[in-house]
Amino acid sequence: MTLMNKGPFTNSLFALLISTTLVACGGSSSDNKTTVEETVTPPATTTPTTTTAPTTTPTNPASNGLGISVVPDSLKNTYSAALKFDRYTKVDTPNGGVIHIIAQNEIMENQIVRARGILQHYLTDFPGSVYGADKSAVANKMAENGATLLLLNGVDDGTNSGAELDGQPLYYGEMQVEGHSWYITQNYEYRDASFEEILHLVHDYGIGVDQGAEFDGALPQYQADIRAAQVTAVSGKLWAWPAEQADWLAELTAENSLSQEYLASVVDTYYGLWGAFDSEYGMWGMYIAKIRDDLATTDPQGAAIMANQYFHPYLTYNARIDASFVGDFSLTFNNTLSYTNHAQYLKDVTLTGNKDSNVVANQFDNNITGNAGVNTVIFSGQSTQYQITKENGEVKVQDLQDDRDGMNTLADIEKLQFSDSTIEVSSL
Repeated sequence: MTLMNKGPFTNSLFALLISTTLVACGGSSSDNKTTVEETVTPPATTTPTTTTAPTTTPTNPASNGLGISVVPDSLKNTYSAALKFDRYTKVDTPNGGVIHIIAQNEIMENQIVRARGILQHYLTDFPGSVYGADKSAVANKMAENGATLLLLNGVDDGTNSGAELDGQPLYYGEMQVEGHSWYITQNYEYRDASFEEILHLVHDYGIGVDQGAEFDGALPQYQADIRAAQVTAVSGKLWAWPAEQADWLAELTAENSLSQEYLASVVDTYYGLWGAFDSEYGMWGMYIAKIRDDLATTDPQGAAIMANQYFHPYLTYNARIDASFVGDFSLTFNNTLSYTNHAQYLKDVTLTGNKDSNVVANQFDNNITGNAGVNTVIFSGQSTQYQITKENGEVKVQDLQDDRDGMNTLADIEKLQFSDSTIEVSSL
């Protein structure tokens, strides 16, 4: 199975908007204090439910503390050192299969871990949802179809020979990491395309694409809903309506790629990726909805394919905050901090490196892990409005008011900051 390529509009626009001179991703990624969460708690307004994420197991040869190894012998003849592939990780599927992730030599470890986390996020069960309560069939179908994610050096300028191999490409220049300067400034010259490209992999190889038997997947009815929303969006000029996109739409139609590209616009908007973009609209200004709250009024069918259908309303992976970050990383939306359009949907984070950095809690039940520096978790209310417990080195801070700071489980955190006081964890 070969993934469909994007049309010229996407490639040409991307080429115009990014610099061909790479900027080093910065910050150490060697810290091994990380957790890939397998238990996810829904928003505080719902009943907590245990969910199961696909696992990452040691590879052959042995993986490091982040689940990354050299490229296994079974793959290295194709994904070779000559083509600059040097690292590997994977997601195991319930049927005993594997979804491969293979990286070239300039990709940072935190980029590899984040890419794997986003893939796991898309495959993590969403209890009570229409199509996502048990995602094992999607994961199994991806493994059966040979789904492979290629993390490639540079940018999508046609010069990387690794892109000619079977697999879904995702480039260094379009992989942001939480806490890195590209993420904090929401730099659209290096826009966060990880969610889109990994979604294409899951959609094409797992969920399935109608109108072509080679892409039959595990969720044909959900794909029918996606297709119906896409047809309405095109005919109603909700997506890709400017006249200069006519040739691109024609190419997508010929490739049977319309539903994939439309779904990516909806998902990117749903997770806040275009909230900081300098346009009235999202996805490079070609999708009617810019933020999640726009969906219900501007594209009701797009909103419907997201509402308790397959995709979680929050991000289930544990985000490794780049070691270069200093200051307060906010999980609460703040209109003066552009990155919080996206970060507001995180619920679990791990600070990396050794800088004295802090985390501002949000309304979810968060798992927050500190780094080698002095770290503070910042809460909204007064200390008397929280229940604080400490057991076996783990601190739990439960907000006693609803819909504010939730339940926070903390590890390697030195201080708790409330609106009226700061408490040293060592004093608990």
